[in-house]
Amino acid sequence: MTTDLQHAKQVVLDYYAAIDNAPAGQLASVVADHTTDDYSWRGVHPFGERHGAAEVAEVVLEPLRAAFSPIQRRPDVFLAGHNTVDDDTGDGRGVWVCQMGHLLGLFDQPWLDIPPTGQMCFLRFAEFHRVSGDVIAESALFLDVISVMAQAGQYPLPPQTGASRMHLGPLTHDGVMIDGQDPERAARTMAIVDKMIDDLSRANEVANTTGDDRVPPEALAESWHEDMIWSGPEGIGATYTIRRYQHQHQYPFRFNLTDKHFNGHVARFAEGNYACFFGWPNLSNRASGGFLGLPAGATSADMRVVDVYRRDGDKLAENWVFIDLLYWLDQQGLDVLARMRQLLNKESF
Repeated sequence: MTTDLQHAKQVVLDYYAAIDNAPAGQLASVVADHTTDDYSWRGVHPFGERHGAAEVAEVVLEPLRAAFSPIQRRPDVFLAGHNTVDDDTGDGRGVWVCQMGHLLGLFDQPWLDIPPTGQMCFLRFAEFHRVSGDVIAESALFLDVISVMAQAGQYPLPPQTGASRMHLGPLTHDGVMIDGQDPERAARTMAIVDKMIDDLSRANEVANTTGDDRVPPEALAESWHEDMIWSGPEGIGATYTIRRYQHQHQYPFRFNLTDKHFNGHVARFAEGNYACFFGWPNLSNRASGGFLGLPAGATSADMRVVDVYRRDGDKLAENWVFIDLLYWLDQQGLDVLARMRQLLNKESF
């Protein structure tokens, strides 16, 4: 099975090498060479779902290349695994590959009408690919659009609870796994992620019974190291240690969102000391007031979320999280990008 994973990783690496070096205007043909005829693509708001190489290149890749040129890919995590969603055998919906890190470029042209800075820009990303044979059949690209807005002086939200910094890669600098890994390590990693999810489910049951959404820090310490780092999206920020994580993200999420419903994952897998998953959407919830510093609302909105974990020993040490906040806000009537255009006099009311 390790051979399958190594082959899938090479397919994705070849794809990245091709698109990263393709001349402007030729990305559609390059993407077509590395994807299936019925290639399916998902992306954060406002990109949504796209079909086929030509549409992905025209709507997503060519504008990105034009705005941030030259683009330098700086991965922090790279792993592959057999999807475990809805399949106890581990085969699931095939072999998936995940890369996470930053795209670095000179922000010289507008992107999504975000005004350029003429400076280095760090575009945080996580991307998933389902590999079929020698090509890619399905992809999902999560970009932290709000972080680019912040770097351009167009931050659209009230002050965030966590820290706003360029997010750190793994402390151990071993997240880019080009070589094959011992499958036993992946099993241990997925087991502790499952334990963490089970612990949270039990806490939710207690909260539903007692009405108290607080989770004792000792409960988190069952599956998290005390000096854990949680790196969330711009708008929420990053936190360090269990107690600061609770204060700066977990409690705002638990207390300020209600009517939560878990919708499942599209892909979920592990390799070595790392695990990851994403959903489309992962969960639905309703704002009860205070989350992101915004008021309550009556609308139930979907959250598309990526989680990437690093295990250290028998506990989790780091967690990188992407949430499509633009999509979650848009469902509630706040089009963040349209409001920015209005403030920049690029769009009338």
